[in-house]
Amino acid sequence: MSRRRAGQGLDYLAEDAAERAVYVVSVAAELAGMHPQTLRQYDRLGLVSPARTRGRGRRYSHRDVERLRRIQTLSQEGINLEGIRRILDLEARVEELETDNARMRSREAVVQRIFAAAADGEVQVVAPGRRGRGPAEHRPERGGERPTNMANTAGTAGTRGTVSTALVPTRSIRFPQR
Repeated sequence: MSRRRAGQGLDYLAEDAAERAVYVVSVAAELAGMHPQTLRQYDRLGLVSPARTRGRGRRYSHRDVERLRRIQTLSQEGINLEGIRRILDLEARVEELETDNARMRSREAVVQRIFAAAADGEVQVVAPGRRGRGPAEHRPERGGERPTNMANTAGTAGTRGTVSTALVPTRSIRFPQR
C-alpha cells in the first residue's frame, strides 16, 4: 500500500497544477490511456499543444491530459479527427463567449442603476423595475386595508388603499441643499 502526500497524484492537485506542464509523453499517455505515439500524432495535428523543453521535449499539463481524454472519448464515439478539432474549437469558443457574457452582464448591472431624489435632497439607487413611493400621506398605512383588485380603487377620491411599489435603496448618497 502506497501512501500519498498532499500535492501528489491527480487527486491532490495544487492550484496552478492544471496549467503546469510536468508530464513527459510516456506518463501523459498512461494517464490518458493512450499510446505515446498517439500523443505525438495529436501534437502534429494540432489537437493538443504541449509545452516544450529547451531540448524540444514535450511536457503535458493536467489540462492537456484532460483534453486528451476528451479527444479519446470523441474518437471512440466515431468522430474523425477533423470533427474532433472543430468540436474542441467550438467548445473553447463557447467558454470564451460565456466568460465575455458574464463580464458584460456585471458591467451592465452597474450601468443600469436608477436614481431617485427625495424632496430633502437625498439620492438613492432604486432597483430596476421598481418605482419610488410618493409622499408619506399617499402611502397606505401598515396594517391598513388593501384592495383585493385594482377595480376597487377606480374612481375613489383620495389615495388611501392604493398600492405603491417600495423604494429599494441599495446605497444612499446625501447631497447638500442649495
